[in-house]
Amino acid sequence: MAHRNELEKIVVNVGIGKMGDRAQFKDKLLPAIMKEVAMITGQQPSIRPARKAIANFKTRVGDPVGLQVTLRGRRMEDFFERLVHVVLPRVKDFRGLDLKNVDARGNLNIGFREQYVFPEIHPDHSIVAFGLQVTIVPLDRDRERAIAFYRAYKVPLKK
Repeated sequence: MAHRNELEKIVVNVGIGKMGDRAQFKDKLLPAIMKEVAMITGQQPSIRPARKAIANFKTRVGDPVGLQVTLRGRRMEDFFERLVHVVLPRVKDFRGLDLKNVDARGNLNIGFREQYVFPEIHPDHSIVAFGLQVTIVPLDRDRERAIAFYRAYKVPLKK
C-alpha cells in the first residue's frame, strides 16, 4: 500500500488537440472522453484550454487541447495500486518500465497509447480511442530514493 507520506500526487493527462477538428467533437467526443477519464481516475477531469493560437495546428486561444486530473490522498493510493497490480500487467508485450521514465526529480512518467488497458473501460462501449500520460510525483525529490521507493512498491522497473 503506497503511503500518503511518500507520494505527493498523481497527474493524469489526455491530449485531445488532434480530435478537435472531428465532427461533433464538442457534443459527443469530448463528453465521452471526459466520462472515460472519470471512470479511470474516479474524479472529474478539468479541461485544459490552448494558451496560444497556432495556425498550423488550427487551434485558437481557449480551444480545449487536453484534460487533466490531479489525484491526491485516498484516490491517489487506490489508483497507484490499480496501476501497478492490474493495469501494467495488462499492457501487451510489457517487459517493465525503463529507468529513463524517472526524471531527475524522481517523477515517474508512464504513457499509454490507448485507454483500453484500464479494466474500467470496455472497448465495445467506447466511441473513441485516446492515449494518456500518468505522472507519479513523489514527495522525496531525489531520483535514486524515488527509484528505491518504486522498487519497494513493486513498480515493474527494468534493471
